Amino acid sequence: MGTRLAVETVNKADRKNDIQNRLKRIEGQIKGLQRMIDEGKGCSDILIQVSAVKAAVNRVGILIFEEHSRGCLMDALGREDDGALDTLIDLMNRFLGSNISTGKIERD
Repeated sequence: MGTRLAVETVNKADRKNDIQNRLKRIEGQIKGLQRMIDEGKGCSDILIQVSAVKAAVNRVGILIFEEHSRGCLMDALGREDDGALDTLIDLMNRFLGSNISTGKIERD
C-alpha cells in the first residue's frame, strides 16, 4: 500500500507540474495577443491566436476536472456516497457552461 501511495503522490505532482507549465504557456500566449493588438496585427491572425488560447484553457480545465473526478470518485467509493456522482455531474455541467438538469433516474 505504501508503494501505491508513493506512486500516486509522484503522479499527482507530475500532473500539477504539467498544469502549471500549461498555464505559463497560456500566459505567454496572452502576452503575445496583447503585443499583436499593440502592433496592429490583422484581425484574422489575432482571432486564430484567441482560438488557440481558448483551446489551451479548455485543456487545462479538462485536466483539472479529471484530477478532481479521480479524487472525488475514489473518496466517494470509500464512503459509499451515492451523492458524489450527482455532485460530479453538476460540476461537469458548470464547467461546460451547460444548464442541463440532472434529474435522477430511479433504478429498480
